[in-house]
Amino acid sequence: MIEAPRFAVLKASGINRDEATKAALELAGARAEILLIGALTEKPETLRNFQGLIIPGGFSYGDHIQSGVILALRMQQMKHELEEFAFHYKRPIVGVCNGFQALVQSGLLPFGEMVPRHKLVATLTNNVSGRFESRWVRLALQKSASRFVQQGEPVMFPVDHGEGNFTASDAVIDRIEGQGQVVYRYSEDDGQITMEYPANPNGAVNAIAGITDPGGTVFGMMPHPEDFVRREHHPNWRRGAAEGKLDGLKFFEHVVLYASEV
Repeated sequence: MIEAPRFAVLKASGINRDEATKAALELAGARAEILLIGALTEKPETLRNFQGLIIPGGFSYGDHIQSGVILALRMQQMKHELEEFAFHYKRPIVGVCNGFQALVQSGLLPFGEMVPRHKLVATLTNNVSGRFESRWVRLALQKSASRFVQQGEPVMFPVDHGEGNFTASDAVIDRIEGQGQVVYRYSEDDGQITMEYPANPNGAVNAIAGITDPGGTVFGMMPHPEDFVRREHHPNWRRGAAEGKLDGLKFFEHVVLYASEV
């Protein structure tokens, strides 16, 4: 029997989805441990004891300066270990919502290189609606470079964010698209990709909801898969709307399966 892979769930001041993420990983068959950012920055080599790293959502450090920035600066203290983890050992790093913002602010996304802030090439900025968006959305899965999220049927997850508008220069977007880095796009109920509100809750360019790095081991998304791992999570579960779905659980199962094989 293959031993269940061990995942670290990163915890920093203001992150509030760590327990839900840990529970989701355990439902998916992993061993999960909440790990304080201070413990990791003090002993970055600790990361080598894990087969996967999840950076959950919330409001790390109160979203001061900009969402995810301070957390990204702390992650820079582990630059060598994070890059080794993802690109040498090919272990998954997943950032959800605020975690996605931190991955982009660190440079790990979109192109897999942690860089100083003046060299960042993309960002997640204010929703076009001008307000915090908390709603369920549909996502179209794209054929992509991801090693653990494959093209398939549309999925549903909730979003909860004020800064989910992924944006970059035309040249950077062209590079992301050309390298097959877009994993999820916002879509209508019929699966058609859309820029229209509210199906696209933030106005993200090309309806981008989730991306991977070119090598497929670092992944970030704005919607919350940890919020759809039980049928009771779905707002219409009493009418059978969640039967056979549980898209979030399936997401974590794919990540856990991949981590068990690397």
